[in-house]
Amino acid sequence: MTDNYDVVVIGAGAAGMMCAGVAGQRGRRVLVIDHAEALAEKIRISGGGRCNFTNLQAGPANYHSTNPHFCRSALSRYTPQDFLGLMQRHGIRWNEKHKGQLFCDNSAQDIIDMLVAECNAGNVAWRRPCKVESLRREATCWQLATSTGAVTAESVVIATGGLSIPKIGATDFGHRIARQFDIPVIAPRPGLVPLTFDADSAPFAELAGIALEVELSCNDGFFREDLLITHRGLSGPAILQISSYWTPGDALRINLLPELKVEDELLAAKQGARQHVVSVVAQWLPRRMTELLVERAGLAGRPIAEASDKALRLLAASINRWELTPSGSEGYRKAEVTLGGVDTRALDQKTMMARSQPGLHFVGEVMDVTGWLGGYNFQWAWASGYAAGMAV
Repeated sequence: MTDNYDVVVIGAGAAGMMCAGVAGQRGRRVLVIDHAEALAEKIRISGGGRCNFTNLQAGPANYHSTNPHFCRSALSRYTPQDFLGLMQRHGIRWNEKHKGQLFCDNSAQDIIDMLVAECNAGNVAWRRPCKVESLRREATCWQLATSTGAVTAESVVIATGGLSIPKIGATDFGHRIARQFDIPVIAPRPGLVPLTFDADSAPFAELAGIALEVELSCNDGFFREDLLITHRGLSGPAILQISSYWTPGDALRINLLPELKVEDELLAAKQGARQHVVSVVAQWLPRRMTELLVERAGLAGRPIAEASDKALRLLAASINRWELTPSGSEGYRKAEVTLGGVDTRALDQKTMMARSQPGLHFVGEVMDVTGWLGGYNFQWAWASGYAAGMAV
C-alpha cells in the first residue's frame, strides 16, 4: 500500500514544521517525516534552552551566501513581526536582549509546542522516527520509500538542515538529495564556530577564561562583540561571528581596546611618569593579559619613562592591531550552523523550488544561506519555510 499526499516535508525542525503548518492550513494534505525520536532538538537546546527565536534587525545584510540577494524576497514576506504575531496568538511571552535578540521567557519548548500546534491545526500527518530510504521522480509525482512504507506526493520539501551538531542527528541527507538530482551544492563547512590554534602556536593559552569586548575583522566581516580566550583557542560571540568569514590561512585582526588609541596614551604616559609599563596598561586590560603583552614587547619590569618610543609603539600595535592566524576550528561538533549547502542559484527565491526539478523544494539550513549569531538563522527558517509552505 502507498499513502498519497499533496506535500511531504522531510525534516521536523524549525523550517520543516513552519512549512508544514503553513501548507496544511492552506488545505494541503501534508506529511512530515523525521528520522529522530526527539522532536526539534536544535530548537530545544538553542539560546541556553530559551531559544533565540529571531532578531528584530533581521535583513539581507545579516546573511552570508555566495548568492547574497537570494534571501531578500523570503525575508521581506515573513518578518520578525510576523513571527511575533504568531507567538502572541499562542500566548508565548518573550524578552529582548541586546542587539535585537529575542528569547522565550519560559522555555524553547514553547516554540516547539507552538509549531506542533500549527501543524495539527492544518491536519498534518507525522511519521517519526522514520527513515527516507529513497526519493525518485515518476511521471507527475514523487515516490518515497521509507522505513514505514511507501509514500507519493506532488511536492517534496527538504528541511533536513546541515551538518552541525551531529550528536543530535545532523546528517548530509539534504546535500545528497540535491546531488542526486544534479542540483549544485556549495562545499559545506562549520559556521558560527570557535577557532583553534596548534599547541605550539596558541598565542594566549595561558590566558584561558579572559573575556573582553573587541573589534574583530577578517575578509568582509567586521564585528564588535565579546571575545573569550580558551585553552584551545578563541571563542565568544566575536569569534563565532567572524568564523563565517574566515577560511584556513586567513589572519584575524583584533582591536583589544577599540575605545582607546593606545599608542597616544603610552607616549603621553611616558612624559614624567614613574609607573612601570605593566601598571599603565593594566588600567585598560586584565592583569594577566597585560603582563604577557608587556613581556612579549620586551618591556617587563621597565618604568615607562625608560621605554623607547619604538618599543611602546610595538606594544600599542599588539593591542590595537593584534593579528593572528588560527589553525582550524572546533568543527561541526561545536558549530551552531553549516555554511554552504544547496546552491541557491539553482532555486526560485519566491518558492524555494529547484528550477530543474518541479515540486522539489529546499528550506532552512540545508541551503547556502547562513545568518549571523543572534536569532538570524531561526528567522531564515521561518521565512524560507513560510515561502515554501505558501507555494507547495
